[in-house]
Amino acid sequence: MKDLPEAALVCHLTRLQQQPIPEATRDRLGQALLDWFTAGWSAFGLPAAGTLRTLANDCAPGTGPAAVFGGGGMAPIAAGFANAGIAHLREIDDAHRVAMLHPGVIAISPVLALAAARPMPRRRVADAIIAGYEVALRVGEALGTGHAASFHATATAGAVGAAAAAGVALGVSAEQLHHAMGIGATQAAGLWQLVDDDAHESKSLHPAFAVRNGMTAAYAARAGLPGARAFVTGRRGLHALLAGDGPRDALNTGFDAPERINTATIKAWPCCAQLFTPLDATRALIDAHLPRPEDIAAVEVVIFPHALKIAGVDWPSKSVETCFSLRYVVATLLLTNQLGISDTEAPDLQSPALRALGQKITVTTDDEFQRAFPHKRPCRVTITMQDGRRFSALRELRRGDPEDPFNWEQLQTRMRTFAPGMDDMAAHRVTEWCRSFSDGSADEAVCAPTWDLFNR
Repeated sequence: MKDLPEAALVCHLTRLQQQPIPEATRDRLGQALLDWFTAGWSAFGLPAAGTLRTLANDCAPGTGPAAVFGGGGMAPIAAGFANAGIAHLREIDDAHRVAMLHPGVIAISPVLALAAARPMPRRRVADAIIAGYEVALRVGEALGTGHAASFHATATAGAVGAAAAAGVALGVSAEQLHHAMGIGATQAAGLWQLVDDDAHESKSLHPAFAVRNGMTAAYAARAGLPGARAFVTGRRGLHALLAGDGPRDALNTGFDAPERINTATIKAWPCCAQLFTPLDATRALIDAHLPRPEDIAAVEVVIFPHALKIAGVDWPSKSVETCFSLRYVVATLLLTNQLGISDTEAPDLQSPALRALGQKITVTTDDEFQRAFPHKRPCRVTITMQDGRRFSALRELRRGDPEDPFNWEQLQTRMRTFAPGMDDMAAHRVTEWCRSFSDGSADEAVCAPTWDLFNR
């Protein structure tokens, strides 16, 4: 068992906790926290957020010390469940090209809920969140594109990452941490069938359940229960049974590389991350050529096929589907020169101008683009004007990817755009709290997230 890739991963997590956190990783951790709070603040007033708060209280009744976005205090497991779901509602929580999941909601949600209940050193909070990213992303990479086509990796690899994050936050031993991750893996689930059956409203339950199951797995391991040891690579592990086709050595190689949190993508658009390169390409064409919507004859979008397995809504019939409709988001950007929260929350799906422009957009796939996936997300957008002029743009990487990151100032602007309900005081309070994680001199200070970070 000591030779298992999973055991090597646990040893790697232990070493990370014993070493200084690199300055770049500290800064990236603060940005990840700001991204998570942005997503939570953006969504907490939605009816769906109220549903998640009610559901969390139904599953774990009563009040508690852990704050919930837009609500009161709950028990840690209820708060972790609710906050993970709420922060995922807008589809603006961070993502990852290769692992194809949303790491922040499953790594941060359980740790801050536990820190509120049992104040812990800031360094342990940092270690726990970094561990959640490290495990979720490495497991997601190992499971690969075949897995991601049928399963929502945020719910599968995410359950293991949440178990790792919660286990480190609880201070369990290395052996118990291995058990926690194994228990979390046995509870991993998240079928994409919900997309095929027009059940997009339930997608936020995937990270919510992953966090609940991961936290429960950590509690169980601390209580002495054993977990699967070869939970990814075993004969009946995740890779074998959940259509894994990625490199299993993602679990136990490259430990000298920067922590995986540095490889996550912070989203530039309020929609499914599969649609970012077409939006980036369209934005580039608008900036370069200023095409008037009424003068557009046709728009051709060529994209990698995997994108449409997740974001395959042809034209939305309800607001929740807007985030997964390529024709809708591109038409909106071309028509209004922007794509904002209101365009996904309260869309005018019957707008004659929008529908007319949408009908001019054709979407096709390219197998050559698919071969570049998931390391790249190629998409070409070509606009043909009525006078015969043609403009084309190719994008392979997304704004917000590690190669094209946001800085702190841009992230603050992004937060105010995506969470317009925040006032200046709340924005300053949240930003400074997140940014404080860049300061290693405060590692021994107690970290106890307060109610005012989650509410007006």
